[in-house]
Parts: sequence; C-alpha cells; structure tokens
Amino acid sequence: MENPEPLPGHRIDPGAVDQEDIDAYRLLAGDIAAGTAVVATRHHGHDIAATVTGFLDVSYDPPTMLVSLYADGRIAEAVEAAGTWTLSLLTGGQEGTANWLASPGNPVHGLLNQVHFSRSPVSGSAVIDGAIAWFELRTTAVHPVATHLVVAGEVVAMGGTGDPHAENDPLVHFSREYRHLR
Repeated sequence: MENPEPLPGHRIDPGAVDQEDIDAYRLLAGDIAAGTAVVATRHHGHDIAATVTGFLDVSYDPPTMLVSLYADGRIAEAVEAAGTWTLSLLTGGQEGTANWLASPGNPVHGLLNQVHFSRSPVSGSAVIDGAIAWFELRTTAVHPVATHLVVAGEVVAMGGTGDPHAENDPLVHFSREYRHLR
C-alpha cells in the first residue's frame, strides 16, 4: 500500500551541486555496506596499491570484475598505464593494512615495505598475504565517471591465500568505519 505522506529527503539540482548536497550524499552513501579490498599494480618498476570498497563481480563468462578508483590518485594512473592489476579481498584481521593503504600521503617508493605480500603469477603485482581471495586482472575497459575511473578487467589468475575450509571474516566498511561480520 502506498504511503500518502510526502517522502522526506534531500533534493539535488543536478546543474548546481553544492557542498551541502555532497555532505548529505556522503553521509547516506556511507551506510552502504561494502567489502574491503586492496588494488595493486606494478608501474615503472614500483608497487602501487590502495584500499578500495568500490568493486564488483560483473560476469563469470568470462570472469570479469570492475573497480572504481579516484581519478586523480596514483593508483588510477598506475592501473590505467599498466593494464594489469590485482584485487585482494581483506579479512577482519587486516584492518591495519586497509588503513595504511587508504592513508593519503603514503610514500611512492616502499609503500608495501610493511605489508606482507606475494607476487601474482602473470604480471607480478602484489597479492596481500592472508587475503580471503585474490584476482589478477587484465584491463578491458576504462570509463571516466565524475571524479573516478571505473576500470573493468578480465580475470587471468585467481586464488585464495587462506584456508578454503575456514570460516573467513571479511573486512566490511559501513558507516565510515571498518566492521567485522563475526
């Protein structure tokens, strides 16, 4: 049955988005629960990595995923230039890694010196040790959308670095904080 009362909310004029609109959006969008992962690539002989919560399994035939990267960030430039990248799904015990790789102003060189990782089989990009699962991808499309690049990739290798029979505790981002399901 339709509710006859007007729906309370915040209207946005698409032609004139202001800071109040952005703040209201960020507050409400922060209540979208999302998995937490690390995207990594090799660019000019250096490891570049960042924490992400905007990623999606797109298709199983062929296996394809996408990720949303801040367009002005080092990781977006590196992923677009390299053409290959990895996505490591983090566990609840890897919150420190998530925080480190989400921090602005991280060093360009030696970024992963304090993070345990292995090399992916195709491109040699970093895969975070102990991740629930990892995927290595070859970029198939890049689309600029607002302040971000949406990068689609076909999976060229994948695996799990944890025990496949264990009950994994994924690291979830909700309401501007990391949370655990267990």
